[in-house]
Amino acid sequence: MSSALGEFLRHRRGRVRPTDVGLPAGPGRRRTSGLRREELAALAGVSVDYYTRLEQGRDTNPGDAVLDALATALRLDDDERAHLHGLVRRPRTAPAPDRARPGLRSLLAAVRPLPGYVLDAVSNVLALNPEGAWLLPGLDEAPPERQNLVRYVFTHPAARQVFAAWEGMARDCVAHLRTVPDDAPGRRELVDGLRAADADFAALWADYEVRVKSGAPRPFRHPRVGRLTLTSEVLNAVDGQRLVVFRAEPGTPDHDALRLLAPAYARGTAP
Repeated sequence: MSSALGEFLRHRRGRVRPTDVGLPAGPGRRRTSGLRREELAALAGVSVDYYTRLEQGRDTNPGDAVLDALATALRLDDDERAHLHGLVRRPRTAPAPDRARPGLRSLLAAVRPLPGYVLDAVSNVLALNPEGAWLLPGLDEAPPERQNLVRYVFTHPAARQVFAAWEGMARDCVAHLRTVPDDAPGRRELVDGLRAADADFAALWADYEVRVKSGAPRPFRHPRVGRLTLTSEVLNAVDGQRLVVFRAEPGTPDHDALRLLAPAYARGTAP
């Protein structure tokens, strides 16, 4: 916990320039890319020694007031602020269920013909409807225990074609994965495997962006129905599972293309 807290503080301190917080840049070249420790400590109202102990993992239990002061000084957004608090106050992670909740399975069937997926905290695919499999070609070809949306985005040959804005999707996947507790089942294995397998993932992981996925427009370049833009909607359950559904506004070309998805596969249309 302490090393994760220190890593996050160091990374965010390096992103904030003195001029961002009203401090003079000073003469000459700075050896520190962002704020110095003493500058951040002064902004947060804590001693330099205490802040140094936090970065070095020698103090593991800062209070909420200190965390809030640091978050304000570091100009963190809501997701990043929650992540900072979570690094200290995070409860022990319960074992992740390996099956989709019955209620989410029912919703998965009810939203058809919209593509839908039930994912766990680390984006393992616990269930998907036929349209979900058709929208992301090859996702359901892996063994069930290897079906993971983040792994698909970075390692499946079809992903960089089907996601027309692949870089944005990839960045959002990694930023969301950063919000998952370190001890969440499967997280370490997933991260270590992808860092070794894909240089793009490794670079994005090192960037340390933190952002909860909450739904966004996604442009697709589908091999059977062509280009379409769908909006993802996310429903979160209490145990960390979430239902993700892609939709399009009725009467739009995107909606027409989405309606062609099932007939295209029913006919066996060649890509």
